[in-house]
Amino acid sequence: MKELRIRTLAAVFVVAGVLSWAGARLWSAVGTLPRVPLAAPIVLALIAVVLLATALSLRARLKAQRERRAGAKGVDPLMAARAVVFGQASALVAALVSGMYGGTGAFLLESLDIPARRDQAIYAGFSVVAGIAVIAAAFFLERVCKLPDNDDTNDGTGAAPAA
Repeated sequence: MKELRIRTLAAVFVVAGVLSWAGARLWSAVGTLPRVPLAAPIVLALIAVVLLATALSLRARLKAQRERRAGAKGVDPLMAARAVVFGQASALVAALVSGMYGGTGAFLLESLDIPARRDQAIYAGFSVVAGIAVIAAAFFLERVCKLPDNDDTNDGTGAAPAA
């Protein structure tokens, strides 16, 4: 499984932001701009909380398993892989959505004197912050589920050390 790359997420964010900014300018010239929903930052924040809770739970279970505590509940490798895939997918979607709301928010910065547009810019800003929280939680989850390197027992070639 490939690791998340910050460059990929940043590229998705920038492309979505530029397209959203251009779309907002066009839409505003033609008619009224669609509203930024209040639920957008709330949903992104909930996804970040779920990812963080999953990461903390898996980290505690893996630590108990490594320390060989009595009654330690092990971690199914398939479940950990599914959690990482969920985190990666969430990070990609969060980068896209954050870029979209970031571009819209950047367009709305031109008209902060209008109360309705100011509120929309605030919602867009909170959406970007919540999207960054999703990405951070996904990176943390990926780090928690990463298999440790076994370089202390062999030389990295997969062969057992010579006696």
